Amino acid sequence: MAQTVSHGDRRTSVDDVFDDLHEQILSLKLRPGDRISEADIAAKFGVSRQPVRDAFSRLANLDLLLIRPQRATEVRRFSMRQIEKARFVRSAIEQEVLRRAAVLCDSEGEARLNKVLSEQEKAVAEQDHERFGPLDYQFHKILCGIANADYAFDVILEEKSKVDRLCMLGLEKEQRLPELLDDHRAIAQAVVSHDPEAAVAACLKHLSRLDVTIERITLTNANYFESPDS
Repeated sequence: MAQTVSHGDRRTSVDDVFDDLHEQILSLKLRPGDRISEADIAAKFGVSRQPVRDAFSRLANLDLLLIRPQRATEVRRFSMRQIEKARFVRSAIEQEVLRRAAVLCDSEGEARLNKVLSEQEKAVAEQDHERFGPLDYQFHKILCGIANADYAFDVILEEKSKVDRLCMLGLEKEQRLPELLDDHRAIAQAVVSHDPEAAVAACLKHLSRLDVTIERITLTNANYFESPDS
């Protein structure tokens, strides 16, 4: 689920450092609260500290790193306020996307949905969490395309990335892939059937799956969350 940020086709050492750390954070190889050092990362990549500093800044802008002058940089803990904001914004955008997609879906859109659902079924059968993640993004991107609202996916991507680590924790500890696939099937069926309200209802059920994950993680790993007065 790497979110490469580069300039044109020219990759830089900043891109390499950013992509590596971004993947480690989202895949939970680096956990909330883990400390990382500019010097260690620079040595790992054989670069000076400046590109590492620039990559850290990008990650901080995504709320994935907490950079504190004169203190260790650490993987950002979850903020309940940011989670609530991200979920609110994403829910509002996705509901409108689905209403439009349900009206506009044609045979080509149906075929694209069926193809990505088939690929998701294979990932679920193999319990391949890492493969399912990109396919999840692809599913929501296709829906935006059907709705003639490609620009909406940029917003969904930004807000979704803020809770992806929580989703990964849920997939780690719970057998969640089959029910997520069922949600996607229900959403797709409603869109193909031109039923906007059924699509929205299926979407809201899908988004609510995170409630159980948040509740469990706050009980088992409270240290993954920022204190309310942070």
